[in-house]
Amino acid sequence: MRILALSKKESQDILSNKIYLLVVVVQLFIILGAFGLAFISSMISDPNLIDQWQGSSAIKVGITEDLSGTTLEKSLKAQNLNLVYFKTAQEGKNALGTRMVAMIYLTNPKGDIGLDANTANVFYSVVASKITKALDSYRLQQKLSKQGLSTSQIAAIENPVVLKEVPINANSTAPLALDSSYFVEIMYGFIIPFVVLLPFFLASNIVTDSVVGEKERKTFEVLLMTPLSSTMVVVGKILPILLFSLVQSAAWILLLELLKVPIYHSLLLLVLLFFVGLIFIGLGVIISMLVDSTKEANSAITLLLFFATFLLFVPLFMDIPSLHGILNIIPTIIMVRMTSTPVLDPLVVLSFLPTIAVAIAIFGLSVYFFKKEGAIRL
Repeated sequence: MRILALSKKESQDILSNKIYLLVVVVQLFIILGAFGLAFISSMISDPNLIDQWQGSSAIKVGITEDLSGTTLEKSLKAQNLNLVYFKTAQEGKNALGTRMVAMIYLTNPKGDIGLDANTANVFYSVVASKITKALDSYRLQQKLSKQGLSTSQIAAIENPVVLKEVPINANSTAPLALDSSYFVEIMYGFIIPFVVLLPFFLASNIVTDSVVGEKERKTFEVLLMTPLSSTMVVVGKILPILLFSLVQSAAWILLLELLKVPIYHSLLLLVLLFFVGLIFIGLGVIISMLVDSTKEANSAITLLLFFATFLLFVPLFMDIPSLHGILNIIPTIIMVRMTSTPVLDPLVVLSFLPTIAVAIAIFGLSVYFFKKEGAIRL
């Protein structure tokens, strides 16, 4: 009952602190912003995806009137590009960069094509892909026409095989927000681990405010005089913050599910997050015992988070030989493997053991340093 009373007090302190509640709202905007960034960047880099979302019609490409009726024009229209016609190539070049992404024109009577493009435009990669496809088709038709082949024969050569997709188990497919390999890679490879760990990064500051705050308010000695063991006091300090962070992570998982990004094995993920959170918060307690002011604690936490970010997230993007030995036990790597596949090897749970061991060790150290600080003050 005593430890519950302390946990209740800590919970009330968290919920009554407007800064902590504001941080939750800020996290929401960060998550929605990250999702939106992945959404937009995947759409503007994938020609098929931008067609699916009917964005190609907003992309303007200039073309000279002497190309009207050609297979090049037909191919560009078939790819849903918004064509703007000009009498001369120079008129189109003058409008390039303001109204249009690219300008296509004949360079000579032989049918050679010239292309000018605004490479700074965000849609340039999509436009380049579409124009390249159209030009390949145009050049092929030009060569085949010179060989005397008819239009039907050319069409048969261009499309020798007609594929028909037959969906299987369509009802069990994952309702991803976007059908894009880039979107899947960035979401599961970075954003999901970042989102679920974000509350625990912030929890480190909460615990230092809680513990160091006791010292600054001169109530730390009063806390030591309560009929609670050092272990119970540390648990009473850590548990509310840990649960507060877990609830936030669970809420962000639910939010991603609502955004049509399935998070597989979410219960196992929360178990892993519990021990990862215990590591962060336990380190916060240890730092709090070694310093005497909130300013010093926040500086130390900043350095800790910098190191943690390197260890947790850099392996997701870079191949670092020195980390190969521990790659399979890094929590973010485990998260990526768990959340991105509906079929999970049961042995993956064994990869939790190093994290659990580290969490227990850090919790033990936090109790030890708390006892040591208490002995000094008493």
